[in-house]
Amino acid sequence: MSSFPPLPRHSLVEQAIAFMRERVAQGAWALGERIPKETELAHLLQVGRNTVREAVRVLSHAGILEVRQGDGTYVRSRTDPADVIHRISRSGLRDHFELRVVLEAEAARLAALRRTERDLDLLEKLLLARGEKSPDMDMEAFVARDTAFHLAIAQASHNTALSELYRYFVSEVRRGTHTAVVEPTLPEPDLAAHQRIFDAIRNQDASGAEHAARAAVEGLITAMS
Repeated sequence: MSSFPPLPRHSLVEQAIAFMRERVAQGAWALGERIPKETELAHLLQVGRNTVREAVRVLSHAGILEVRQGDGTYVRSRTDPADVIHRISRSGLRDHFELRVVLEAEAARLAALRRTERDLDLLEKLLLARGEKSPDMDMEAFVARDTAFHLAIAQASHNTALSELYRYFVSEVRRGTHTAVVEPTLPEPDLAAHQRIFDAIRNQDASGAEHAARAAVEGLITAMS
């Protein structure tokens, strides 16, 4: 097996990670395949086994590799969640709002079907705390309260995958919400629009909740046209 030139000493782990990511992304290590042993990788990259072990640990934490004790390390995914988030953060505002439509409309629909009295109590408190936007308020705090309300709707869906996905993207949701709040040409959904979502969820009106959540964000998209 041929070896690569020695890696610079200042970034051994980072470059080992980059090498492994590239092998996975290019399909050199297929999904479900066991990657070379630690000693083989150390020899291939001309680094210490501790360096390889740390690189594998990072990629395992990212969900790309899976370490099976006593068996080896396998390729678990060809997609790095960190790269996905990075691409989302670089997407345009319209793309961001369209993503919100998908997530928030479905979350509201499921919440209307599955909400508990405890969910309703929390949503009502968060809606009251959110209130109506006013020119003299702390916009960062307002965006945080608005986001908390929408996250609670996702949690009220009682779909773990959906609620965790929404939580995962919540920083991007807050970025878009902040833009809508401070941009005078964009019609930030008002308290009445949020009240309609809550009322539909309380009344277990799945279609109404989905429509209200969709309409709230689609107004922003229409204003950008």
